[in-house]
Amino acid sequence: MAYTYLFKKFVNSGVMDSITVVLADEQHLVRTGLKQVLGQAGNVEVVGEASDEEELLELIQEQQPRIVIMDYNQPDSFQHETVMAIKQRSPRTNILIISADNEKQSIYRVLENGVSSFITKTCGEEEIIDAVNATAKGEKFFCTKVVDYLLEKSFSKEEENCAPTPLTSREIEIVRLIAKGLIAKEIAGELNLSVHTVYTHRKKIMKKLAIGSSSELVLYAVNQGIL
Repeated sequence: MAYTYLFKKFVNSGVMDSITVVLADEQHLVRTGLKQVLGQAGNVEVVGEASDEEELLELIQEQQPRIVIMDYNQPDSFQHETVMAIKQRSPRTNILIISADNEKQSIYRVLENGVSSFITKTCGEEEIIDAVNATAKGEKFFCTKVVDYLLEKSFSKEEENCAPTPLTSREIEIVRLIAKGLIAKEIAGELNLSVHTVYTHRKKIMKKLAIGSSSELVLYAVNQGIL
């Protein structure tokens, strides 16, 4: 997968159960193209389409899909705030952004709002399907361009990163494994800890860093060079 960056490898090589998806883009042609691409996956069911935020939130409430695929960079239809509204309506729904947005600060902001994955509209069919499968499993999936932006942000804070980290060596290990996409049970096995201990460490880490989501923790790991 030369053009992608996965924080966690696929845990199963077999076909997943059906992935329910809602498409959110103001352009009918884009939604139609995505439906055709997703139809090739064999395990994806598009359960709704939305051309604006109001329509999308009604669908989210009704369908509770596993994934919303959206472009937030459409001021008349979808914006950064739409991501947070989706999370409020359906916390278990993962969000895959497919956008033409090139503004770095805008991309950083939407990632911090709880987006699971982000690829651009220049990505090919195979990469889109891979992104959907990864996002459905709760994994992070970023295309190369977005990863480059994250790394650039990290290096631009080199002076700030010279300050000592508030985390212990054990907590840094746990952050690294969380950022790679491992779940608590896998981290416990990797570090020879109990699952309860892993959860306790994670809670302390989030409190120390004053962050509230896994996406923010991943950004912290990238910015601090922990990955």
